[in-house]
This record gives sequence, structure tokens and C-alpha cells, in this order.
Amino acid sequence: MAQDSETFQVKLLLPDSNEEHTIQVGREEHIWDAALAAGIVLPALCHQGYCLTCAARLEDGGEVDQSDSLAYFPEDREAGFVLPCTGKPRSALKLRTHQQRQIREFRKQKRLLAPYSWSEE
Repeated sequence: MAQDSETFQVKLLLPDSNEEHTIQVGREEHIWDAALAAGIVLPALCHQGYCLTCAARLEDGGEVDQSDSLAYFPEDREAGFVLPCTGKPRSALKLRTHQQRQIREFRKQKRLLAPYSWSEE
């Protein structure tokens, strides 16, 4: 059984940088909060795992606990999307940040809840 003090290495791939930013995130810590504590400001609006503003995408697999999210679907997990504002790592991760548009488009195609989506018609 894992200890509460267990931490995982999380690499963040930001769109405005060619660098990976590596942070340590506790097992019971939200990824977004750990990034902010490390001086990395990621997008977020609701901090409840609902609005999709914080969306990121897993690169190279990994496990994220999204049980604190208000609206997270198995389809999101299958497509590799995570919500860092409510996601807690369960393994080392590499996340491509700023994926709000991509997750909204994905959810609209799957006819899933996509709050704050814009109309393209």
C-alpha cells in the first residue's frame, strides 16, 4: 500500500516553451496545485473538474486519479485526457498542457458534456 508521502515526477509540456518542466506531485495533491507551487501557472477556471479549462493530455501513458472531478468520463480516460485541477498522479506522468479546445471538440464528437463550448455553426 502506498504512503501518503509518496510523490511522482510529472513532466509538463507547455505550448509556449520547447522545454519540459518537471515537478514533484504528492499522491494526494492535485497536479495543478503542485504546478502553481513550483511557479508554473496553468489554465484553470472552476477547479472542480467540470469546465475543461485545465485539460491536458497524457503522453506516454500513466495513471491519474480523477475521482475529485465533477464531470470526467471513461471516454476521456481512454483518449488520454486528464484534468490537472482535480487530477492526482498514480504514476510518473508526462502531460501536454493547454488542451481545452481539444477535449471540448472530442466530447462534442462523443456527445458528452462540454461546458463553455463555443458554437462553430
